[in-house]
Amino acid sequence: MSEQNQVKLELDDIQRGVLSPRPSPYAATYILFRIDDRRHGRELMRRASAVVTSAADSMSPLGETWVSIALTYHGLKALGVPQESLSTFAWEFRQGMAARAKALGDVGENSPEHWESPLGTPDVHVVLVALAPDSAELEAAIDRARPAYEALSGVKAIWRQNCHALPTETEPFGYRDGISHPAVEGSGIPGSNTLEEPLKAGEFVLGYRDELGGLQAPTPEVLGRNGTYVVFRKLHQRVALFRQYLKDNSTSPEDEELLAAKIMGRWRSGAPLALSPDRDDPALDADPYRNSFLYQKDDPAGFITPGGCHIRRGNPRDAAVAGVVRLHRMIRRGTVYGPPLPEGVLEDDGVDRGLMFAFVGAHLGRQFEFVQTEWMNDGVFFGADDAKDPVVGFSDGSGDFTIPRRPVRRRLLSLPSFVLTRGGEYCFMPGLTALRWLGDLTG
Repeated sequence: MSEQNQVKLELDDIQRGVLSPRPSPYAATYILFRIDDRRHGRELMRRASAVVTSAADSMSPLGETWVSIALTYHGLKALGVPQESLSTFAWEFRQGMAARAKALGDVGENSPEHWESPLGTPDVHVVLVALAPDSAELEAAIDRARPAYEALSGVKAIWRQNCHALPTETEPFGYRDGISHPAVEGSGIPGSNTLEEPLKAGEFVLGYRDELGGLQAPTPEVLGRNGTYVVFRKLHQRVALFRQYLKDNSTSPEDEELLAAKIMGRWRSGAPLALSPDRDDPALDADPYRNSFLYQKDDPAGFITPGGCHIRRGNPRDAAVAGVVRLHRMIRRGTVYGPPLPEGVLEDDGVDRGLMFAFVGAHLGRQFEFVQTEWMNDGVFFGADDAKDPVVGFSDGSGDFTIPRRPVRRRLLSLPSFVLTRGGEYCFMPGLTALRWLGDLTG
């Protein structure tokens, strides 16, 4: 029996939000809490353990509806987790996202001083996430969770962000969302790319072997095992600016769509350039192999999918120059907030819209932080010096983006920042046993 077949994830102890792709369509909400009374915070953990959905509940009557709970470092401290245990958590987690802002490229307009309050502050202790196929089922899920916190005067809800799928089933820039998902051994959930071997469970769940053979988890084992780290980020999207830039740098509506595809690496329908280089092909949406493609083997120079485009940076797949890509894989999930900007509008209407992003992985440093700093905000790994991601990279207006083309490459100049960081948190998402352990703390 192979090692892969021997791995048995304890799905009934892992929160479902760790491994399951979000439903489509969906409605979601993020609620942040501050713990003012340690006893009430612990009671919240006890109650949450009965409300949170496990990864084994995928066939339950709740269907595609689930609730997850995560804690910041300040939240664990507020619960009274002993310092000898706190010291065993990842050092990036202990510092927090706001303290890591400069390294992450959250500077200028993206810096924590401009973040939406209370994101990035010591007041954020607990993050509750509820996800469902529609608003009615979402509210039902929240109603089930509400008794866990509503009567606890020492726990205060301090922020909420509602999210929903747009009628177009796209993100605000107009691209179809939610396409890629890695396979995790032992999860039973297939990946979206059939050419990618399932990743070791320890890349995403603490307490299991990872791709390097390591076994990592905070101590004691009852706290760390079956947990993971989750990065939450609120990203505001400048949709009108993005549309205007495409229009100003294209020669026709057809060229505008091609330019949008080259920047993203996919056409608006989600069809990858790798499989449909010359035109959009919405029919690929029904193809189970629509995400099964490689770059280095079939397109090393980026003539089809530019090396600097958004999706190739985020997951270079088989690119040898990017190091061992498997060490930097994450589970990514985005949920849209705010109303869509009406089609054709090229002026900002002042409405806040964008994505709430969640990145799931057991290694904050070599997963989220590596991808953010080395692949999104730098271009050295594919020979483009300090060029940043054209979609999410921070730019002061002097950036550029190169599209390989024969006989002459195409170069876009004066790239503005299309996406702004409005805040975020590094969180630990405990297993269900760990939630009960946190609830039973004394002292």
